[in-house]
Amino acid sequence: MKKITVVIASILMFTGSVLATPVATVNGDLIEENVFDQTYKQTKLFLTHKKVTKETVLNDMISRQLGIQKALRLKLQLDPTVKQKMQDVLYHAMISKDLGPEFKKIKVVEKDVKKYYSEYPEYRTAHILFRTRSIPSQPESEEALKAAWKVYNTLKSDKSKFPELASKFSQASVAQLGGDMGFQPAVKLAKSYFMAIKGKKQGHITKPVASPFGFHVIKVLAEKDFKDINYPLYQKIVYDKKRDAIISDYFKRLKKGASIHINKKLLK
Repeated sequence: MKKITVVIASILMFTGSVLATPVATVNGDLIEENVFDQTYKQTKLFLTHKKVTKETVLNDMISRQLGIQKALRLKLQLDPTVKQKMQDVLYHAMISKDLGPEFKKIKVVEKDVKKYYSEYPEYRTAHILFRTRSIPSQPESEEALKAAWKVYNTLKSDKSKFPELASKFSQASVAQLGGDMGFQPAVKLAKSYFMAIKGKKQGHITKPVASPFGFHVIKVLAEKDFKDINYPLYQKIVYDKKRDAIISDYFKRLKKGASIHINKKLLK
């Protein structure tokens, strides 16, 4: 008798799930209760100025479904821009699926942070920027470089003029602050900018340095001690480096099994 009761209960549960009424239908598309409940719980986790209720969440889900339906009617999935975005989603989804477990194993200890910081210390700098376009014409580049050298040669004679010359000539947003950028982690600086100041003492002024923004004349104002760094920020930086190494190895393996042909003439 007990076995019969269990079987009947199982049948009723299965029938109930099949016959379960969706929370809503949108032009025939169902919004299932389990999907709605999950969306509602996730929405409650986010801070928002709007009051979150089941009605507001359902209304947003209905709006979303209507938008998707219209996009499909217009065949937006075939639009080149949309296809590119869909491919981006697939790319990140694939990385998450294949490498997610490895990412969870990443550990960042103080030794890792100290090693990174010894290679990439944080400097406070000021700069005088002679801006160019990211791909400047030769005359534009030559003119900016000439102006940068002129300022640099002036500073060789009198370093104290740096704030004055920054205010007068720099095209950076911090020009009126004497060019003072404050302390910046290496990851927030152009590579050429950081390499020009790395290992330099307080007061050092660089020769003109090229970056994607133009030409900089840079003055080193200070170097931050390890004990004063934003430790969580540097933990994140080191984590990202370890994650990027995993991703790099992953694609090296994929490339070994792929047929890839490169037209090197177009890379010159």
